[in-house]
Amino acid sequence: MHTPFEVVVENGLFFDGRGSPPAVRQLGVRNGRIAAISETPLPRGPGTRRIDATGRWVTPGFIDLHTHYDAEVELAPSLSESVRHGVTSVMMGSCSLSLALGTPQDLADQFCRVEAIPYDTVRSLLETKKDWESLGDYLRHLDALPLGPNVSSFVGHSALRTYVLGIDRALDKRVRPSAAELGKMETLLCEGLDAGYFGLSIQTLPWDKMGGTRDIRSRPLPSTFAHWSEYRRLTRVLRERGRVFQGVPNITTKVNVLLFLFESMGLFRKALKTTVISMMDTRANRGIHKVIGWVSRVFNRLLGADFRWQALPEVFDLWADGIDLVVFEEFGAGAAALHVQDPEARARLLRDPAFRARFKQQWKSKFLPKVFHRNFNHSEILRAPDPSLVGKSFEQIAKERGEEAVDVFLDLVARHGDQVRWYTVMANDRPREVERIISHPDILVGFSDAGAHLRNMAHYNFPLRLLRVVREADQRGQPVMSPERAVYRLTGELADWLGLDAGTLEVGKRADLVVIDPTRLTERLDVAKEAEMENFGGFVRMVNQNDGAVAAVLINGREAVRDGAVVPELGKERGFGRVLRAGVPPAAEEAARERLAG
Repeated sequence: MHTPFEVVVENGLFFDGRGSPPAVRQLGVRNGRIAAISETPLPRGPGTRRIDATGRWVTPGFIDLHTHYDAEVELAPSLSESVRHGVTSVMMGSCSLSLALGTPQDLADQFCRVEAIPYDTVRSLLETKKDWESLGDYLRHLDALPLGPNVSSFVGHSALRTYVLGIDRALDKRVRPSAAELGKMETLLCEGLDAGYFGLSIQTLPWDKMGGTRDIRSRPLPSTFAHWSEYRRLTRVLRERGRVFQGVPNITTKVNVLLFLFESMGLFRKALKTTVISMMDTRANRGIHKVIGWVSRVFNRLLGADFRWQALPEVFDLWADGIDLVVFEEFGAGAAALHVQDPEARARLLRDPAFRARFKQQWKSKFLPKVFHRNFNHSEILRAPDPSLVGKSFEQIAKERGEEAVDVFLDLVARHGDQVRWYTVMANDRPREVERIISHPDILVGFSDAGAHLRNMAHYNFPLRLLRVVREADQRGQPVMSPERAVYRLTGELADWLGLDAGTLEVGKRADLVVIDPTRLTERLDVAKEAEMENFGGFVRMVNQNDGAVAAVLINGREAVRDGAVVPELGKERGFGRVLRAGVPPAAEEAARERLAG
């Protein structure tokens, strides 16, 4: 006689994550795995938890392939802001950043300014908690945390480079690693891949800067100092192993994205799985998404590449406190302002006539390449000490005062600092262009940056927003893709490409699933609000609201979200998320966890 099912999900419209047409099915969960998928009712025992999914969609748990949860997972391992939106597996170690290798100070200096995360909090937690020294040790450390979602990681090249060269040499453009040092990087990467890391992430965008208080502050990240020959030494390993090369191209100039495309190319050799950020319809460069989409088609179809853009199915909007916004790192004067940490010293700089002249010249330049639109018409003040400013753009205020908008902005920030909170839209403001992007065959849906830019962005619920776009297009009689195709793009497609044991609902697979009320896929998904972070000393970030769109989430068979709310046990008890390792059979993972628990 079979053991009764622990959970039965009844009468939901079932999506398998492979793109098959949906059908009403019953799911039975036992020992953390899907034990039955049936057209007919499943037997229930006295302890069986019944989830009525009538009129709802049942999908595999969503995958977020680009997060910066590396710090948050240490303080709040529930990662509930992703889980509440149906994300059951997340990838860390993005953009060359990882906490796996290095000293607490080096890691905090690399991580916090780039990702706009509280420096003192992160450095303190590393100095207190860091008990790992190797890439394998770090995954074992994550194994011991009461994880909310499943967690995986790339090896971060900035961390790897600093670990081998030391921070000063890693940030010196005159330094070329010796043959022995390159060999050590290669050996460490191989050890990481053997331990289960999914690949390597690099950074070539120079406007991501070092933080901290040392004299290295405001230098670009260590990965940007590498020559392409250094990257190629490491991608050779990835190519041989079939692992992933994740990168950030220099999106300001945009030219070096061709190097990523050529690296992925598979003519006369094995193709390299390569993914970069990002395909967006930016206000600064209208039409660029069409150009890069055409280029990737040529490389993938004619030159044997295996290349993917990361893309978001939604408006790319930003919130800012004064000048504290990463896009100001894009040009020299903005980076100089962000270099100054003391509020009074920064205010003096913003008032300095020579600095203002430089700032205005670079802001208005038609020749400097840019990603940010640098148009103060596209702004709205949300909070300010002067209530009469709220609801206006900097351009409106400038016209009222007979001044230039740049002067108004610098004056207000010099006077009030981060008390001036404002909003802008950077990209994806044209719905039909978003539909074209999400339909492109060379994109992976993701790039949420969850766990980073905490005061500036909120893309935690991007899977639900994709489903909303698809549903609304269908309702107006202009379908973009089928719902099953959309679910596949959020689940099975990502899992297959990354090599992740997730993304499908099949008998014997882990029971990671989401129950969605499709009638709640409305404009409420676009609402963002401020909320205090768990265990971050009162720090307030931007989060999404869903108005009950997600009714239930199961992670490894345990209910993480019940009746639309995160369960209190999430992040406090082990048994929800797992560390998922590349190239490691699930049975071996389970045995390793049992040994750890023992």
